[in-house]
Amino acid sequence: MEDVQNSPAPVALPIDRVGVKGLKLPLLVRDRAQGTQHTVANVDVSVDLPAAFKGTHMSRFVQALANWTEDLDYAGMKRLLEDVRERLNARRAHIVFHFPYFVQKNAPATACPGILPYECRLTGELPEDGKPSFLLEVTVPVMTVCPCSKAISREGAHSQRAIVRMRVRMTGFSWLEEFIEMAEESGSSAVYTLLKREDEKFVTEHAFAAPAFVEDVVRNVAQRLSRHTHVDWFSVEVESMESIHNHNAFARIERSL
Repeated sequence: MEDVQNSPAPVALPIDRVGVKGLKLPLLVRDRAQGTQHTVANVDVSVDLPAAFKGTHMSRFVQALANWTEDLDYAGMKRLLEDVRERLNARRAHIVFHFPYFVQKNAPATACPGILPYECRLTGELPEDGKPSFLLEVTVPVMTVCPCSKAISREGAHSQRAIVRMRVRMTGFSWLEEFIEMAEESGSSAVYTLLKREDEKFVTEHAFAAPAFVEDVVRNVAQRLSRHTHVDWFSVEVESMESIHNHNAFARIERSL
């Protein structure tokens, strides 16, 4: 049968990335408490395409993912990238896994168990030199109490949920829980799925004892990331869903270590 993809391209321009998006895949992720955790990922996979070729072979991306049965760790991701690059006869391969990671988070006073999902994204790229690079992104909700509102108010202060978005490049293995904890320790309080009255009292009092601007939170996270032995680059952005304003506040820090 005629292989149209390998025919000459009418417009001879190289393509940086060509592939498939939105494939759903069952995924096994390393879990600090349980060893491993089953989740479901949306996967984007692509390669570069030289100017001489009209198209790539889209079915080969799906075949590579269908044949991949490993855990989502450094070694497994590297082998998947190598397989994709080889199947497509490409110079560079690129894969993104976007998935929820679930942590059992007990209520702070009653210890009632609840499950909290954290949105994660792992991007892997295999260039021509064969040395893969990985970028981990984790999104963590926290609670903040406004220090200014607390200082000027006779009673109370406004509080809101804030979102911590971390992007890190690592030189060695690190648990997802490490980065989640960094974010949760950097706001006024962590957030929970299940809270009884005793827990609400605890969270409220704990948060009001540790008020934090969005600037405080982003600095707190950045300081913790700077001290992490396996992080050599990071970007952290904190967005506060302001409760008394019709806009959000944000702050961002990016560093190479």
